Amino acid sequence: MKRLSGVFLVVFLLAGCSPEIGSEAWCNDLKEKPKGDWTANEAADFAKHCVFK
Repeated sequence: MKRLSGVFLVVFLLAGCSPEIGSEAWCNDLKEKPKGDWTANEAADFAKHCVFK
């Protein structure tokens, strides 16, 4: 049970490390990511928040 709780804690902490959508850090991360790996939602959010500010 302790091991399972530890795994959930690590996953929760790592999920909190991604930058907020639309932030400058998020835009920079997507610029470095190959465009073929973007999802449709990422492409739409990128256009909305990073291109058409």
